[in-house]
Amino acid sequence: MTPRHQRPLGRRKLLVALGGAVVAAPVAAAVAPHALAGAGPDGDGAAPRAAGALPLTIVNNTGSFGNADVHVYIVGNQDGTQVRVTPDGTVAPVALSDNGADGYTDYAISLAGSGETTLSLPYLSGRIYVSLGAKLKFKVVADGAGKPALQYPAGWVKSDPNHGVLHDCAEFTYNSAGMFCNTTMVDMFSVPMSIRLTGEKDQTTGTVRPGGRAAVFDAVRSVEEFAPLVVDDTRVIAPGHGLDAGLFPADYLAPYIDEVWSTYTGKDLRVTTNAGTFTGRVRGDRLTFDGPAQVSFAKPSTRDVLFCDGALAAPNDGTTGPVAAVLGAGFNRSTLVSSADQPTTDPASFYRAALTNHYAKAVHAATEDGKAYGFAFDDVADFASYVQDTAPTGFRLTLTAF
Repeated sequence: MTPRHQRPLGRRKLLVALGGAVVAAPVAAAVAPHALAGAGPDGDGAAPRAAGALPLTIVNNTGSFGNADVHVYIVGNQDGTQVRVTPDGTVAPVALSDNGADGYTDYAISLAGSGETTLSLPYLSGRIYVSLGAKLKFKVVADGAGKPALQYPAGWVKSDPNHGVLHDCAEFTYNSAGMFCNTTMVDMFSVPMSIRLTGEKDQTTGTVRPGGRAAVFDAVRSVEEFAPLVVDDTRVIAPGHGLDAGLFPADYLAPYIDEVWSTYTGKDLRVTTNAGTFTGRVRGDRLTFDGPAQVSFAKPSTRDVLFCDGALAAPNDGTTGPVAAVLGAGFNRSTLVSSADQPTTDPASFYRAALTNHYAKAVHAATEDGKAYGFAFDDVADFASYVQDTAPTGFRLTLTAF
């Protein structure tokens, strides 16, 4: 599989930009059927099967919650319109009238009474949310253009109505080109889950090893600066969101960032992407690269590193964007000082500095294949819990034991 930092960045932007307040999934599906396949939670639906509909199986192996206590939500973007999948297996645009008397929608899809639940996934870009024990509160509002838009759960925000609800999600784009999907810890880690995609290959990723969830909570709690990111036994908040909430030091990575700048004032840093090799040094106050094109970066802040944004923003231009992605990964994995050739590909060299992204380190250590989406550029060198298939035949989302 080609490293994703060497592919167009639109895919990454799609898969990480859905969280937070009012959002519209950034990329519309290439083909948009008007209805899903008919199999609802009971497997006996009569609605016509949409062209391209992909069998979706939900498996509840939590061991702590019965099927009746698990709620599924499929929401996203189809041809530029924000939509949701209804319990009877059709696709419906979100509407202000969907809000109930309490001001929120009820978009929950129930699981079968026991065993696995089979649904169908249409061409769509979006998220599959699961909540345990209580339903999620999605709210439809009007966006800046007056169109209905969905407020997604932001469990890392204390004032969010879903803060107290145990929930998590997987992200996907399914269109005529294939299925592209991942589990994500970019915003938070709460419910362990794995995804299996069948088609030209049979691929599974994201599986948290036995005891892995508790290990993540313990590992993050053991580092003084990261400990406030642990919210009871509900979730661990990603440090970028913790920083914004005043729970994480805004200058935590500053000494490491300064060390990178000092190191490459006197020697070259080489970054290789599909466009070729870029060679850079700090000139003045910017890290400037020559090569296939000249690109340069201001010294990033801790927040820029954790969100892979700001000074490390990655435009979809084939030059600055891929270099920014590699730098973002190097800062989070604390490999930039130890290796002048990036990206590094040996996971044994990741997170070895005292000042590192201990949250990302913990979620990677918890998965069976060592892959996780702990920050936005975690796909650099293919260490993200991401799979794709151009001829998919089935998608399986399993909530694993904890």
